[in-house]
Parts: sequence; structure tokens; C-alpha cells
Amino acid sequence: MTTGDADIKIRILLAAKKLFAKYGFEKTTVRQICEEAGANVALVSYHFGGKENMFGALFETFFPNDQIAEIDPSLDPVKGVKLIIREVTRFRYSDQQLICIIQQEIVMNTDRIQKIRKHVMPMWKLLRHWLKQGEQQGLFQFRSLDTALMSIVGTLLFHRHTDYWAILLEEEHPLYETLSEDLTTFIMGGLLYKGE
Repeated sequence: MTTGDADIKIRILLAAKKLFAKYGFEKTTVRQICEEAGANVALVSYHFGGKENMFGALFETFFPNDQIAEIDPSLDPVKGVKLIIREVTRFRYSDQQLICIIQQEIVMNTDRIQKIRKHVMPMWKLLRHWLKQGEQQGLFQFRSLDTALMSIVGTLLFHRHTDYWAILLEEEHPLYETLSEDLTTFIMGGLLYKGE
């Protein structure tokens, strides 16, 4: 692939990500994506083989797959849980459009969830592993591993960064570091962790 091909491919993906986040996958047309990217409609078929494949390419390109693959599962459970909190929060701040797309697809329960699962489940499986290990080691306390896991996932994924909640909120949008610290304190408190 030439530099020009790579450039136009990324422009198409960035346009798709922006429009899918704003309007949803179903309501976004290939023509709209190409207009946003300044690209010929035929290039979607050429580079991706269609809109569905373009959706998968978003996660191949923009999701931190390599960083997740490098995480050491033998980390201490406390460090592991804190790592997940920090990195998911960092990702929320760095790519709010992809987070929005993930949330939309989960809520709509679409067939595209399978493409998303392929990328995000390794991280959530690590979180489950560390929660279970931490509970077995007496570091965390909870009645149900499933409830603890889903409570953390919900806290991290469905945070307040939507217009829906704006009428209830009084504080300015917090800095990444502040939010990461607040979420860590909240989640570790919920796990009844007594350490530092």
C-alpha cells in the first residue's frame, strides 16, 4: 500500500468513526463517510470491502489491541484492577468517539457486538481474573464476582460524558488524572479493599 493509499484509508476510517459516533452505524451512509473524508465512494469497497468491514477496521486501527496483549496477567490483583481503571479512563479521554460507538452497539444489541467483543473481551477477562484472584487472596470482598465485575464495567464505560446527564451535574469536566483517581477510589472502596 502506498502512502497515499494509507492516508486515504485513515481519512475514511476517521470520517466513519466520527459519523458512526454521531448518527449510529445504521443511519450513516457510505456516501456520507466519503464526503466527510473527501474520498471516492468506490474506495470503501477497494480498501474495506464494504461498510460492515469498515466497522471492524475501526477496532483494528484505533482500539489499543497491542497494549492489551502486552499486559502481564500475573500482576498483583490490586495493581491489575488499578491498571484497568487507569487505562480504560485514559482510552475514554483519548477516543470518545469509539467509546460512543461501543456504547451504541451494546445498547442496540447489534450483530456488530461480535466484532467489538473480539477486541474488548481480553481486557475484561483480565479484570475478572484479577477480581477473582484478589477475592481468593482476601484483598477484595464481594458476594458475587459477576456483580462486582459488571459494576466496575458499568462505572468505567457508562460514565457521565453524555448530554443526557448534563442537567444533573454541577462540576466542570474533570481532568483525566482527577477522574482516574476518583474512579479508583470509588471502585476500590466498593471492593472493600483495605490497603493503600
